[in-house]
Amino acid sequence: MPSLTEPLLIVSDLDGCLIDSHTRHWAAALPMLDKLREQNIPVILCSSKTAAETIAIQNELGLQGEAFIAENGAVIHLNEEWDDHPDYPRLINGDTHESIRKVLEELRQSQRYKFTTYDDLDDHTIGEITGLPPKMIALAKLQEASQTLIWRDSDERLAAFSEDLNNLGLCMMEGGHFWHVLDQRGGKGSALTWLIDQYRHREGVRPGTIAIGDSPNDVTMLDVADYAVVVQGYSKQPVVLKNDTPQRVYRTQAYGPAGWCEGLDYFLGSSVR
Repeated sequence: MPSLTEPLLIVSDLDGCLIDSHTRHWAAALPMLDKLREQNIPVILCSSKTAAETIAIQNELGLQGEAFIAENGAVIHLNEEWDDHPDYPRLINGDTHESIRKVLEELRQSQRYKFTTYDDLDDHTIGEITGLPPKMIALAKLQEASQTLIWRDSDERLAAFSEDLNNLGLCMMEGGHFWHVLDQRGGKGSALTWLIDQYRHREGVRPGTIAIGDSPNDVTMLDVADYAVVVQGYSKQPVVLKNDTPQRVYRTQAYGPAGWCEGLDYFLGSSVR
């Protein structure tokens, strides 16, 4: 089990975990966040959201200045104290949003794939689909290294589309509500591996890690971490992990922030009560 007497990172997805997918609330997680802050345990947000969205959420949660992973690992934002790092303030893993947008448009025109991207939608429609308030919609559109899309074609065509992307050095990941296209050099697992190594380099010891997720696009992050919490979620696809043992993986009964707290309480127990 992880120990609070040794360096530890909590790495967490947002929607469906720290944030309720339906209400957008996170109040249930605030007591646990306060306890982690008291113990000086960094909470590293890791989601499909943009860097701009994540910074706004950090401010709401009291996590200002912490490192985070955005756009499913395509963007890594460094801790504010690492201003001497050559990649400060953040690292972009692979192709830019604009480059990916052009590739998707070329595939849509040449292969007649049916999908809708964030760039195709106005703010009102995005708000209806996501439930985001206007301020967060504007931030959600500030993608730097990925593209969010809604698939509107068959499963067979989806497989062909995914293969076309792979041949072009891109990949597609399923989140809780949407598909996300990014460079193959991205991904939550590779981003977390890189970030852990930065902590090891700066602090002289590799920190232990507890990762929390609820969707297939969280799998690589959960596989990289020492311990994994799989929050009960709404994805049609199961969250299948490589090393799925009771000693390493806990699957919650509760959804959203309540499940987030349940998982951390399982691994950290009375030490954070």
